[in-house]
Amino acid sequence: MADRTTSRNHGTPTDPTPPGALGDERHRLARNSIGVAGIVFFVVAAAAPLVGMTGAVPVAIGLGNGAGAPGAYLAVGIVLLVFSVGYAAMSHHVTNTGAFFAYVGRGLGLTTGVGSAFVSLLAYLTIQLAIFGFFGGVVGAQAAAQLGIDLPWYVWVLLAWVLVLGLSLLKVDVGAKLLGVLLTLELLSLLVVGVAVVVRGGGPDGLDLAASFSPAAVFAGGFAGSAGIALAFAFASFIGFEATAIYGEESRDPKRAVPLATYIAVGLITVLFALVSFAMVSALGAATAADEVFARAGGMLEDPAAVLFSVTEEFVGAWLADVMAWLVVTSLFAGLLAFQNSAARYVFSMARAGVLPGPLSRVNRRGAPGAASLAVAVVTAVVILWFLVRGLDPVANLFFWMSALAVLSIVLVEVLVSVAVIAFFRRHPARDAGPWPTVVAPVLAIVGMAAGAYLLAAKFALLAGTAAEGSDPVAEQFALNATGWSLVLLPFVVFAAGLVVGRLRRRAEHEEALADLVS
Repeated sequence: MADRTTSRNHGTPTDPTPPGALGDERHRLARNSIGVAGIVFFVVAAAAPLVGMTGAVPVAIGLGNGAGAPGAYLAVGIVLLVFSVGYAAMSHHVTNTGAFFAYVGRGLGLTTGVGSAFVSLLAYLTIQLAIFGFFGGVVGAQAAAQLGIDLPWYVWVLLAWVLVLGLSLLKVDVGAKLLGVLLTLELLSLLVVGVAVVVRGGGPDGLDLAASFSPAAVFAGGFAGSAGIALAFAFASFIGFEATAIYGEESRDPKRAVPLATYIAVGLITVLFALVSFAMVSALGAATAADEVFARAGGMLEDPAAVLFSVTEEFVGAWLADVMAWLVVTSLFAGLLAFQNSAARYVFSMARAGVLPGPLSRVNRRGAPGAASLAVAVVTAVVILWFLVRGLDPVANLFFWMSALAVLSIVLVEVLVSVAVIAFFRRHPARDAGPWPTVVAPVLAIVGMAAGAYLLAAKFALLAGTAAEGSDPVAEQFALNATGWSLVLLPFVVFAAGLVVGRLRRRAEHEEALADLVS
């Protein structure tokens, strides 16, 4: 954290640091605990590449632009790399576990920063809930089929909940080391499949780069049609990359670590999704990729994971397909741990700023945000219990509803961050930053992110499974049932509530702590 605060009236640095905010070591995270590699592990684990390859990519190919799906992932990755330019530039001026919270506050004011913080927290809580649901469904089915252990989904969720909470209470580098092992195995399995397909020259149509990466292929079917579906699922696959700045306070040399980790994470996720999805399309045959997806995954895409597993079995061997089936489980667990840490640090940061109850900003003796971690765990437990009592499905309801809501929320906040970057550098010109990171890249990011937000809202019925009765979620725009509309509108309602809280807090005794948040 910086040791200077921002003046309420003039936006200029002032001293000293408010003692209640950062002067007390009980409100400081452990310093120098994590390096660039550790941050990358957390961020890429949050993206859960193997889960995306077995879940989102087959849908993007089958219902989206077919062989052009790899190009859609590449296009979204480029948009996020452009977004990262302004994001990285801000990281040189703000080092705070609040990340988006602090960035928006510095650029657009404390009130707007608090509003964005509420939406970011909504995103991280809901994506963790989504992964819990998917974890319960996948592990339950896998354990019953492979091990003969037939337990309800919520038993597996409870076990994961306990383990994730326990790890989140330890020093951050412990979780990073575990994620490093799990993520390495996951990435190696995907790279082996991708390289095997490429080395063997693909399937019936060979390796057709134009069929997957030419603009005509990427945007086949139109922005509002099948191309839009692929792009929406691609945006959904990248959630979590923005969490690099959350670990700034705990990192070694944050002004170097955060930008570098951001570029590495986005680049790695982009290359991985583009390469492996291209290998899948090539193995299926570019001309018949969409039809092959339905043939292998079922007429209604009941088992999308079967697409990657069948390609793996054909080009590498059944042994790797079996291993990958279990790596999906570890990928989900890694995602749970990553988002537990992200959500806890957001709660910690908001509490330290006086936006949430002060006791939540206490760290434990290991330098981890213990109280915030417990709060996040309690909230997720209550929501999961509600789904259980209502008899809702862990995958069809908990996973699809929460994941679609999370992605829409985080993309909306990313638009705000890009606007904040422009506003900040207009008021505080940086001699070491030209127009590209401070104006041009953020403007391009706003356009790309706004397009992504529109696609996510337009295709929400497909992403969340909340289509209005009798409608076709693939063909129709905004054909949502009551649940779908509630979920789509929730980020805007939460943002408005955050604005009110931010305004009230500015008038209350927490003005100094709020100012310190965005220092």
